[in-house]
Amino acid sequence: MTGDACVDVCICTFRRESVVDAIASLRAQVPPPGVQLRLIVADNDDTPTARDRVMRAAGPMPLVYVHAPARNISLARNACLDAATGGYVAFLDDDETAPPDWIARMWTCLQRTGADAVFGPARAVYPPDTPDWIIRNDFLSNLPQRRGQRVETGHTCNVLMRRSDWRFRVDLGRSGGEDTDFFFRMGRAGARFAICEDAEVYERADPRRLRAAWLIERRFAEGRHYGASVVAGRGRRVAAGLGKAAFCLVRATPHLANPPGLAFWGLRAVFHAGVACGAVAGAGGRQAYG
Repeated sequence: MTGDACVDVCICTFRRESVVDAIASLRAQVPPPGVQLRLIVADNDDTPTARDRVMRAAGPMPLVYVHAPARNISLARNACLDAATGGYVAFLDDDETAPPDWIARMWTCLQRTGADAVFGPARAVYPPDTPDWIIRNDFLSNLPQRRGQRVETGHTCNVLMRRSDWRFRVDLGRSGGEDTDFFFRMGRAGARFAICEDAEVYERADPRRLRAAWLIERRFAEGRHYGASVVAGRGRRVAAGLGKAAFCLVRATPHLANPPGLAFWGLRAVFHAGVACGAVAGAGGRQAYG
């Protein structure tokens, strides 16, 4: 399918059975009138291990299956973009599910705002034994952010965008931060972004991520990725990051006996320290997290 009324919905997968549920949620989509959906799945495993389960799950839905080996998420995402022929491209993670009106909400927001890309929230679904301090801070949800009135960058776990020639940096495909970098570059080139707050998707929280150590590593890496994407004013970004980290540590002190408050301010301090570190190191100063 080609043309402006086609949305290519892309999923990159690596050895996850949950891709079946993700595809089922896409088959249940109710697109806006005149809009057609096609599924593109890029298998990032060394061998095409997901082919059979993807083919079965897709059923009658139009599908392009691409084997994009090397365990590099940027290669998989670029393979999806290369296979796209419609006027619009959406991304959903292989461990997420979308309600039936997801694409319709994203589409309406994109057309209403005239944006080049629209981001929606990815809400975590926590298991019953999740620590209270994680749930109260909702640490595993991925929520698009505004800085002032501007959306600077975004994520690929819930996005609809106009198809373009932009591609993800392959050198960041193993370390992380490739989507932050991708949308930062688009924004600096003049692309406009918007947020659709009511176009949520859902992800079951991985129990391996329900640990303070993982969250600290993740927040620091996110800060590094953000700081490394800064082109101008790196010195100011370093100073601001260190100052904000110190401020957050001061705010954390009264919460030593209050785990949710301590975690909130402590992880904010970690993020801003990562921003300062990333701004110093530049694009080569990225750190992976699992």
